[in-house]
Amino acid sequence: PPPPGHGPALRHSEPLTVLIWQWPFRHTPNLSTDVCADRYKIKGCQLTGDRRFFNQADAVVFHHWELWQGKVRLPTERRPGQNWVWVTLESPTNTKALSGWNRTFNWVMTYRQDSDIFMPYGELVRHPSASVDIPTKTGLVSWVISNYHRTQKRAQVYRELSRHLQVNVYGKSNKKPLCPDCLLPTTSKYKFYLAFENSIHQDYITEKLWRNALLAGTVPVVLGPPRANYEKFIPADSFIHIEDFGSMKELASFLKTMNSSRYRAFFEWRKRYGVKLYTDWHERFCTICARYPRLAQGQIYPDLESWFSV
Repeated sequence: PPPPGHGPALRHSEPLTVLIWQWPFRHTPNLSTDVCADRYKIKGCQLTGDRRFFNQADAVVFHHWELWQGKVRLPTERRPGQNWVWVTLESPTNTKALSGWNRTFNWVMTYRQDSDIFMPYGELVRHPSASVDIPTKTGLVSWVISNYHRTQKRAQVYRELSRHLQVNVYGKSNKKPLCPDCLLPTTSKYKFYLAFENSIHQDYITEKLWRNALLAGTVPVVLGPPRANYEKFIPADSFIHIEDFGSMKELASFLKTMNSSRYRAFFEWRKRYGVKLYTDWHERFCTICARYPRLAQGQIYPDLESWFSV
């Protein structure tokens, strides 16, 4: 649930000024134009990275990685009515040093659906189509993995599954890195893709599902939160959950023996939807303005760690 202190929705006079205290991961913004209006049709929204606008800013955005790394220091005061936004796309497992930020932030912006500003990795958008094009398949199962740690659940499941069928593994961890433009043409050639998250948390469903599998035109075999959580975002018949099976042997048999009509049924959603990815930090920060009129004024997160650690 949201923290106590939710007040009335905000009223504001346009334009809004959103100050990004430090752009994420040394990202260099292009703010030479009215980026929110020109690219994303969000009007009256001025993004800036110039701290001289601090006193005029309606919202000030702090990305957790830079806070954690000690690369930024917070302002020592804030003007009345100014709201501070805490941002992360990482899971709680990979988000350190949260305890120092109690009673600091008014709004949170994460992949969690119950965030003040919901920032998913992707979504399905209405896009009716008369036909469904399934890319030609030359292999059964692929997996792209950059950071392989034997103790992670995804590594344990992969080892067990690979005893029963061949998984073609790409990525830095297997010394088969894929260039950015090579990723989708590679995964699309396989019937199934292991969309295995690096940690398991509510709503933590990343580009491994949205880009590597659904956008590529392959069927995701997912490891992450429970099936019901995935079904909040994608149709039940668009993916396979490892928890649907009593063992990896059963899953392997299901994948190997699937007939073509059963396989095609996993793509029925493509008659109604397309995949939209969210990858641009400009777009993510512009959504603060889109949500602004509905955001609660006067709240503060007393214990950020306890809210996030789900």
